[in-house]
Amino acid sequence: MKDKILIISRVFSVFFILAHLTVAAYTQDLNQVHEKPNIILIMGDDMGFSDLGCFGSEIKTPNLDYLARQGIRFRQFYNMAKCSPTRSTMLTGLYGRYEQSVPVSRLLSDSGYRTIMCGKNHMVPSIPDAEQFGAAAFDQSLTFWVSKPFFFNEEDESPFYINGKQVAIGDMEISRQPFFKTDVFTDYAIRWLTESVNDNQPFFLYMPYHVAHFPIQARPEDIARYRGKYMQGWDRLRQQRFEKMKKEGVVPEDCLLSPAEDFLHNGKGKYNSREDDPEWRDNFWRYRTWESLSPEEQDEMELEMAVFAGMIDRMDQNIGRIIESLHDLGQLDNTLIIYLSDNGAEAQDYNVSLDLPPGHPDSRRSMHAVWSSLSNTPFRQYKWFGLNGGCSTHFIAFWPGMIPSGSITNQVGHVVDITPTLLEVAGIDYPSSYKGDAVEPLHGKSLLPVLEGGRREDPEWFISGMPNFRMFRKGDWKITQVNGGAWMLFDLENDYTELHDLSGSMPEFRDKMILDYQEAVNQVDLFNIWEYRRTHHP
Repeated sequence: MKDKILIISRVFSVFFILAHLTVAAYTQDLNQVHEKPNIILIMGDDMGFSDLGCFGSEIKTPNLDYLARQGIRFRQFYNMAKCSPTRSTMLTGLYGRYEQSVPVSRLLSDSGYRTIMCGKNHMVPSIPDAEQFGAAAFDQSLTFWVSKPFFFNEEDESPFYINGKQVAIGDMEISRQPFFKTDVFTDYAIRWLTESVNDNQPFFLYMPYHVAHFPIQARPEDIARYRGKYMQGWDRLRQQRFEKMKKEGVVPEDCLLSPAEDFLHNGKGKYNSREDDPEWRDNFWRYRTWESLSPEEQDEMELEMAVFAGMIDRMDQNIGRIIESLHDLGQLDNTLIIYLSDNGAEAQDYNVSLDLPPGHPDSRRSMHAVWSSLSNTPFRQYKWFGLNGGCSTHFIAFWPGMIPSGSITNQVGHVVDITPTLLEVAGIDYPSSYKGDAVEPLHGKSLLPVLEGGRREDPEWFISGMPNFRMFRKGDWKITQVNGGAWMLFDLENDYTELHDLSGSMPEFRDKMILDYQEAVNQVDLFNIWEYRRTHHP
């Protein structure tokens, strides 16, 4: 009897060994086919640091929350505080000298990746082929230039280009009516990444969603999901987000919530003056208590934020579609997914057609500063600014088996670091020349050591903000301007939300920081959009 049991045991042992070897061989074959990881880079637009559930928001973002909880979040990550400089810096790894750049997508394509772009095409004008960047730098692209509505009808003039050729709205293949831009970008992205997987080719998918840039428009069912949830007003909701952020661990436990303040921007760009209602226009920039509004004003303002939330909710739903497709294709575990925003929430008056409510398909409305302040919790100010409300972004990276799940890091990152990160992930060396032309060396450093749970050597400094709103960070110290005014000095280790300007008590140190900033600007030939326009369009 014992001999029979031993024989049976040995048979099963052999069976399991053979099965294991078969699985191992199959897995090895798969790894040989997909030896390089897929990469997905997703960018929100004009969204604040706290606008995701996993960064404190009441907005439902379960798919981004999943990526965050299975990956890593940064407490301190910088963009360039404005749409086109952020995108240009992110996709080249440079602060300036873009004429000598090579987009990361081209290097990935040359290394065997299929490169795909679906979304907003908005690069600084000195980038080669800036207005057709999608077609010039990617194998497949569905793009539009700068800012457009979200709803389209078949008879509308199309702003969309597929692989550089304008395509009529009625000729586009979409999954549901009416045509809504966020959904359509995802339709094409899934179609093209599926083709890549079926061809056994790794892919780089760049998804610069336009969410939640003006005009704020959303599907009615997405607006309805949030209607009434913002009647508490911005002050109470800002405090609630701040408390949730501390529980999530995405801000330091001892940091303070910045106080309410008016929009500190002299320009206050606007599309329409609405001279018949100057009080409404003036209130657009100003902080007011929720209780000071009439019931009618509260209802109108509550709708505005419900539309904004619905836009973000819809984007998250579409990110969920991409995650589900990766799972169904067996590629989720072999894909690095990064999500961030191009700048903080904006507070500029781009309101047109004020007779139409926010969210309407024909409306052209933007967010009041008080709601944008909620988005940028716990920081001060907005898009354009070198204060953290303008130049800070939520940042999520997900890569099963490579990034420890549930990680939160205090290490500092910047969009200039993304190109070197993607190149290291893909095993690609950055060239000193490209197709016979000299290439500017990378200004950023790879984030891969941080993503894997270790430490990287801290970069010497970071720059962000627009001209006259610049910031310069070196170590835990930061200087910044507002409207070209005197440079302010902040100790970020002890003042995360920039409440205490130390320039008056440490003027010599501030002046040394200013000299360091000027040296850094000269070193990288920092792109200045106003100087470019002056010299190229006198």
